[in-house]
Amino acid sequence: MEIIPAIDIIDGKCVRLTQGDYAQKKIYNEHPLEVAKEFEDAGLQRLHLVDLDGAKAGQVKNWKVLEAIAGKTALTIDFGGGIKQEEDVNIVFNSGAALATVGSIAVKNEEELLRWFTLFSADKFLLGADVKDEKIAIGGWLETTGIWVYDFIEKYIRHGVKQIFCTDVSKDGKLEGPAIDLYKNILQKFPSLHFIASGGVSSIDDLHALRDAGCNGAIVGKAIYEGKVKIKDLRFEI
Repeated sequence: MEIIPAIDIIDGKCVRLTQGDYAQKKIYNEHPLEVAKEFEDAGLQRLHLVDLDGAKAGQVKNWKVLEAIAGKTALTIDFGGGIKQEEDVNIVFNSGAALATVGSIAVKNEEELLRWFTLFSADKFLLGADVKDEKIAIGGWLETTGIWVYDFIEKYIRHGVKQIFCTDVSKDGKLEGPAIDLYKNILQKFPSLHFIASGGVSSIDDLHALRDAGCNGAIVGKAIYEGKVKIKDLRFEI
């Protein structure tokens, strides 16, 4: 299972929120490139980079941070937050991201997303499924839809998406452990899916549990910054 560290950006700084709440913001480092280099030096190969300013504004904002990290590390970066227009997709790829991370648009403007799949290829996108009680949540988790997560995943697999990451919004940023049962259910229904778990990781034991559940990857954020998981312990594939 591949470990994918996360860097969330506000005002060009590395931060973490609790359950997507901008009022519960904690700055961990003024220089995200330093953090990314630490990950690379530890032997990690991927990075989950989130533009929280962009997510709030509805357009990509922190592409300079992406450009700097992509230009000065060899990390494979997926970048999300505020990708609403084709112009945003172009900015993300031109700034060095390997994958564009999309979420809400898959619910709100499926037609536009499918057009991007045609233009850029579906396998260039990492689809995020934020989930509350097995239903898709959007808009910074403020809005729960009536869409069952399994229907959502099935539809986009048919459209050519190869990688999906799933966050149980009740777990994110709380360091209370990941939603193992939800992930097992998803993997049981879609055994060939490249599935990445996100949210709630608080220890190496959690990562072992995700591996044993069949996850291909796990995004780890707050646990690293709070010292619950040491970067040096993540340099190998769990």
